[in-house]
Amino acid sequence: MAAKPVFELPAADVPSGPALSYAAVLRIPGARRAFGAALVGRLSYGMVSLSLLLAVKAGTGSYAVAGTVMALFGATSVFLSPVRAALVDRYGPRRVLPPMVAVYAVLLVGIAVVTWRPGVSGVWVGGVVAAAGACTPPVGPVMRALWSELAPDRRLLQRAFSLDGVSEEVVLTVGPLLVGALVGVAPAAAGVVVSAGLILVGTLALVSSPMVGRAAEASASSSSEDEADAVVVSRRTGLWRAVVVAAGVGLSLGAIDLSAVAFADAHGRAHAVAWILAALSIGSAVGGLAYGAVSWRSAPDRRLPLLGLGLGVSLAAAGLSPNLYVLAAVTMLTGLFVAPAITTAYLLADAAATANTRTRTGAWVNTTINAGASAGTATTGLLIDRIPLPAIYALAALPILLSAAGTAIPASRQPKS
Repeated sequence: MAAKPVFELPAADVPSGPALSYAAVLRIPGARRAFGAALVGRLSYGMVSLSLLLAVKAGTGSYAVAGTVMALFGATSVFLSPVRAALVDRYGPRRVLPPMVAVYAVLLVGIAVVTWRPGVSGVWVGGVVAAAGACTPPVGPVMRALWSELAPDRRLLQRAFSLDGVSEEVVLTVGPLLVGALVGVAPAAAGVVVSAGLILVGTLALVSSPMVGRAAEASASSSSEDEADAVVVSRRTGLWRAVVVAAGVGLSLGAIDLSAVAFADAHGRAHAVAWILAALSIGSAVGGLAYGAVSWRSAPDRRLPLLGLGLGVSLAAAGLSPNLYVLAAVTMLTGLFVAPAITTAYLLADAAATANTRTRTGAWVNTTINAGASAGTATTGLLIDRIPLPAIYALAALPILLSAAGTAIPASRQPKS
């Protein structure tokens, strides 16, 4: 049988009109329950980093120790993400996630107990926090894999990924606000306990949802072994493009926070940084929802470089802003490209996946974005006192511009079906 192009969307399988609305995403059987459970788990991720940072600082009395411990947590969580996702692909979420989340929650509660009062050893708590990071349940990759298995066509999948990404960004923004409210009435370690409860409840509710069972049946019945070599090569190319742009997005985003702080400080209004970052989030949410609602005729690998170009150019232009109002406006414009670029990277990676590699393929994109963001923040911190702010913004834009240019190289011709 002739190989089918990876990104081809058969016209007969694509509904039109209301069937492609965001409401149709939530009408997928079991979607609302699974999606709601996943958002509860993701709210935990929105709270846990700040909660751990504050709890470790309170327990050890040292910002340096707290920063080092959080670096360990980030490293084990981010870089072991594909490994955890591979376990889910191999054994299924219902066998892997319950023990994983149980260990993770127990470790978080243990950290909360020992940091509730001052005097804990930084070495000891660092080891436990690193172990907790290694056990972080891959709620996001699992939810995206569920959308991919059960969305009836790839245009509806685009809306599912857009809705998923925007909602995730919202809960990750709300999480630190909740921590701020909580530490006003309770010790910092209380936020760690709440994070443990949220991830436990969310993950167990997700794996018990009927959507997980149907996705497992769909995956088991799909045939992924009998594939032409050209399709396998195309999948590898698609994943490479998705990961390269994801790295560029992460590096650029990692530089934005510190750059905005420095810009606000330079203009004597340090408190305004919150509004600048809020403008980025608002732009990203609006851009993501608008992007997901469009029925694009071009393939994801054609759209991705253009989105990267828009993100990079607007970010570089932000550094030329004459005041905070203009910076907020241009930052919002930059945000319009963020969620669409990430959504398209996930779509491209998903098209590169097989039924047995779907979770880990999405996890590679997620890992690359997070690792890039950490590297971008660290690099900006080293440079921000040494070169002018416009140059900082230009350097922040450079990774995504280079990755967009690299992925704009035409792929090899796909075989005709």
